[in-house]
Amino acid sequence: MMEYILIIEDDDILAQGVKFNLELAGFFADAVSNLQAAEEKIKDTGRAPDLIILDINLPDGDGYSFAGRLRAEQNIPVIFLTARDLDEDMLRGFENGADDYITKPFNIQILLRRVRAVLNRYHAGMSRMERVKAGNLEIDFQSWQVRKNGEELTLTPTEFRLLKKFCDNPGIVLTRNVLLETLWDKDGNYVDEHTLTIFVSRLRSKIADEEHSYIRTIYGTGYQWTGE
Repeated sequence: MMEYILIIEDDDILAQGVKFNLELAGFFADAVSNLQAAEEKIKDTGRAPDLIILDINLPDGDGYSFAGRLRAEQNIPVIFLTARDLDEDMLRGFENGADDYITKPFNIQILLRRVRAVLNRYHAGMSRMERVKAGNLEIDFQSWQVRKNGEELTLTPTEFRLLKKFCDNPGIVLTRNVLLETLWDKDGNYVDEHTLTIFVSRLRSKIADEEHSYIRTIYGTGYQWTGE
């Protein structure tokens, strides 16, 4: 089955251009111009998208809020595609669960590559049937569930991928370069270390508490999974 990508973009010419190129690349793509239409499309088709390409400035709301609501309910990768290119805009995007953030104007081939990179790491995180217990965490990588003290946490696909890399290498110091290659297409020149820092910080804020830190920072080098 072809992977389904939903484009939420109110610039119809741009949306149709992205849709056309995604279909040429072998995806099934659909485009809507507002958030209400997106919610109706997901409901009517009965199939959740494999990935959403999302603008921020939309006629009936902003993409930040939509992405935040989506992350609380479903495990769907999100790529922001927007003209908002300030650092604080990008940071807010990642804080609301974005797996990537692309500013306009953009190269369509780079967009296609980033779409594939996000889907690859999403599927990689889903591929192994393993369960891990660490401290007060119960992690099921088959069903993509993490429970903390018995309560389920909401993690993004990228956070799951990062958590999986840590759990696969307990006690080993993972350099920032190793983690970047794990999270992103290793040939992608668009990756920076600041983005990695955001993802690690966001993962920590969800899994750690006063008794369990789990991830230790090795300053100047990278991070280490302590498992406690």
